[in-house]
Amino acid sequence: MYDTEFTAPDPTDIGSRIDPVLARSWLLVNGAQHDRFEAASHSRADIVVLDIEDAVAPKDKDTARDNVLRWLGDGHADWVRINGFGTPWWSADIDALASTSIGGVMLAMVESVDHVTETARRLPNIPVVALVETARGLERITEIASAKGTFRLAFGIGDFRRDTGFGDNPTTLAYARSRFTIAAKAAGLPSAIDGPTVGSNPLKLNEATAVSSEFGMTGKICLTPDQCAAVNDGLSPSLDDISWAREFFTEFEADGGEIRNGSDLPRIARATKILDLARSYNIVSKDYGVSDQSHASTDTFHY
Repeated sequence: MYDTEFTAPDPTDIGSRIDPVLARSWLLVNGAQHDRFEAASHSRADIVVLDIEDAVAPKDKDTARDNVLRWLGDGHADWVRINGFGTPWWSADIDALASTSIGGVMLAMVESVDHVTETARRLPNIPVVALVETARGLERITEIASAKGTFRLAFGIGDFRRDTGFGDNPTTLAYARSRFTIAAKAAGLPSAIDGPTVGSNPLKLNEATAVSSEFGMTGKICLTPDQCAAVNDGLSPSLDDISWAREFFTEFEADGGEIRNGSDLPRIARATKILDLARSYNIVSKDYGVSDQSHASTDTFHY
């Protein structure tokens, strides 16, 4: 169970939800604390996940679920982290959410294919993020990724470390993170979502987000609204990346736009992906100009 200081975001810095395929920051919000929902909805989170699992004590589960139902009933379409398959609350969570405007579910403690398939069967057309948090789950992650109903994978670092006795050094968790990325890629899923960083140290968060990116993970769970902007920045194409992509295409087109050697195709793919993501994240506009929301000067790049 986590409980962190939930600082309200700057009211002038309001984000918006984006396609969960591309979502970088996944903000967990304690479902038992309804007063935090509004602040979360005005945060820079790409996805808000109302948590009725790990954040909520057993005695408060019903209250948290009712809070979420009331919020969704008011027309919101956020995600919900539900209790794991086989727990006393899983079935009640699904029954309550089946007829709501929910955007998707993050299923806790996934350890086998049937955890996902049964959840997806009872919540048809609702995307399911499989949160893998144990050694048993990691050993089956290839099958979980390929399960009918799995939308994305997410790494529950805290519970995984408790289960295995691992420390939090990136080297220690390198194998686990690699397994997530490889399983997601092999199954044709969007890249995996990394676990959260506890604490408010900006340097630690930036370093942890860089680790997520290094391991090919394109999302990260956040615990407070003020973590979201840093995670979004860290998991977006950098201005150096965007500059390289533009310069590559300028050179390529000036050279006739024909494939020149074996390195052109992978560079075209990389440059295209960088610019597509930059537009999706509103870092650059559709005409490749730098967005007003970027921290860069609009005079930095020209295409």
